[in-house]
Amino acid sequence: MAAYRYKAKDEQGKAFSGIMNAASEQDLHDKLKNEGKFLIEAKEQKGKVRTRRLKADRLADFSRNLGKLINAGVTLVRALKIVSEDESIKPQEREIYADVLKSVRQGMPLSDALLEQGDTFPSLFINMIRSSENAGNMDMVAEQMAEYYSKEHRLNQKIKSSMTYPKILGVMIVAVVIVIMGFVLPQFEELFAQMESLPPATRILMGMSDFVKNRWYVLIFVGVVGYMALKLFFSIPKIRYYRDKFEVHMPVIGKLRKIVYTARFARTLSSLYSAGISILTCLTIAKTTIGNTYIESQFDELIAAIRAGENLSTAIDKVDGFTKKLASTVMVGEETGALDSMLISIADQMEFDSEMAVSKMVAMLEPAMIVVMAVIVGFIMIAVIQPIYGSYQTIASSAG
Repeated sequence: MAAYRYKAKDEQGKAFSGIMNAASEQDLHDKLKNEGKFLIEAKEQKGKVRTRRLKADRLADFSRNLGKLINAGVTLVRALKIVSEDESIKPQEREIYADVLKSVRQGMPLSDALLEQGDTFPSLFINMIRSSENAGNMDMVAEQMAEYYSKEHRLNQKIKSSMTYPKILGVMIVAVVIVIMGFVLPQFEELFAQMESLPPATRILMGMSDFVKNRWYVLIFVGVVGYMALKLFFSIPKIRYYRDKFEVHMPVIGKLRKIVYTARFARTLSSLYSAGISILTCLTIAKTTIGNTYIESQFDELIAAIRAGENLSTAIDKVDGFTKKLASTVMVGEETGALDSMLISIADQMEFDSEMAVSKMVAMLEPAMIVVMAVIVGFIMIAVIQPIYGSYQTIASSAG
């Protein structure tokens, strides 16, 4: 993927310029067309193109510092210099900010300087900065973005912390199985060898135990290869599409995932729309933050419907993967003429709902994993005890 410096115009003849990553000039043309713009001129940028995106907490910190400094009357160049010289940031991050500062000093708008960094800054952030350059309220927009990415970081951290216990349970299940198979069951081999016949469950278990004990390296190899194969398999666009479609239609879990995806979309859309960006551009950018390719694939039809004159609420209601609450709230905003405030309201509500949804998913996952562990340990105990109990019965019968 290359970086292209481009010039384009929209349907009203308004000129745009900037830098965008694209696989080819045709790909650039298609991306701009989706934003309602028409490519006039494009030139490939030579040099280093970064592909690693800044994390949400770092974007929040950068936005917050930038907003406060500009609000205090500090010039943009001076503000970027102060941010880039902060001793608390990592060297790679400092290098990014220094490159942005260099471009701004050469007369480039901040939005283009951010875009020049490849995939480092998300399109949402770049477009919000671009809108603030036109409106002259960069300090307010920067602080708004700081709040946005702080909330995103808090939600991500909540998901990670909520998954800690299930991960520990998963590791414990694997560890218990390895210890039992590799060290405990081999102690019964001599006893079981003296028995004339063993139950099917015991034969299966002892075969697995022998394999773990003598062929453990095969399990490691299969595990590593299987993990890499699954990652490669689900990286195929068509496979990922069907996986994401199945995810939102799963019983119980699907409903909770819909809430999370709706919350992401609502917050992004509210931030963009309140900044004065056109609704078509808002939708084009907001769809990239959802995180589900099945839902994102429906936005081409949604945008086409809005271009044809359909209401936003009606178009969103047709998207399979969002909660119905989003469309009904947007409809109220359209009828009252307060779409921006209604979007902010639904975003706040959906974020709360998404936190509750994450808690519910973890609450369901924990007992399910405990049941899995109980079934595994129970099967092992039955497979071991069954032949021993049978031999005692045989001895008692012969003695009688």
